[in-house]
Amino acid sequence: MREPIATLFAIKRYALHDGPHIRTTVFLKGCPLSCRWCHNPEGIAREIKTLSVQAKCIGCGECVALCPKKALSLSSKGILRNRSLCTACSICVDSCPALAHEATGWQTNIQTVMAEIRKDLPFFDQSGGGVTFSGGEPLMQPLFLLELLKACGQLQIHRTVDTSGLAPTDILLEVARHTELFLYDLKHMKSTVHKEYTGVGNELILENLAALCHAGHAVRVRIPLVAGVNDDETNILATGRFLAALPGIEGVDILPYHSIGRAKYQKLGMDYPGDGLTTPDPNHIKKLIEILNNSGFDVRLGG
Repeated sequence: MREPIATLFAIKRYALHDGPHIRTTVFLKGCPLSCRWCHNPEGIAREIKTLSVQAKCIGCGECVALCPKKALSLSSKGILRNRSLCTACSICVDSCPALAHEATGWQTNIQTVMAEIRKDLPFFDQSGGGVTFSGGEPLMQPLFLLELLKACGQLQIHRTVDTSGLAPTDILLEVARHTELFLYDLKHMKSTVHKEYTGVGNELILENLAALCHAGHAVRVRIPLVAGVNDDETNILATGRFLAALPGIEGVDILPYHSIGRAKYQKLGMDYPGDGLTTPDPNHIKKLIEILNNSGFDVRLGG
């Protein structure tokens, strides 16, 4: 059987907001949603792209000479890339002395990822932390995710999966057998609004959350809070009622919208879909937290 290969776009060490205590977060590429407030646009597409940062280019021409597809050229403004010719081979990324080329991800195997995770074992042992698998949507690469979870389990590492919940239920429940905690996004209770702002309805997402909880798995719900989208009291009350009927919800994290990801979209040459979105007023957020507290939940602001 061939060893599974996956596409990642980041591994973040010393993560403090991706689960309990000090964690290493592994980001897998690919997501079935297209949330307007997404702050990891490089994780949406499964395919790897190569991009150039003209401001870093020193005009040495090394990448132009090495590009096997002749997709690069020099101009007075810096390096230019012909995307119709570029195959994202990353030769330019590896060869540029000025780091003017970047790839949106890389392909790797279980052994290589586990070697990175093992480097942080002392931090996990001291803090009680572990590994979080995020994205994108980690469930879009389920075979690789399962093998990583099993490998971490053999080392008795605490395992968290950060998910949108949009995946086949049988895959989600199989992943749950090797996971100590889920961070589960809940964006809106009304499917039509959910589809307007994420590109998909929420029926399967809600069904999967209920399936996880009734199967006895630990879940912490995360609500990305966006003014005028999902911060009305009607939606938060409905969220509280839905969650209160489920066993196993350990708490709720309120994550107010921010536009930090805008620079990433610019670097990727993508239009920022979050124009017009704003952060709810702090006093209003306090009121929404009180509503969820009254529904019986431990609520944290900012994860």
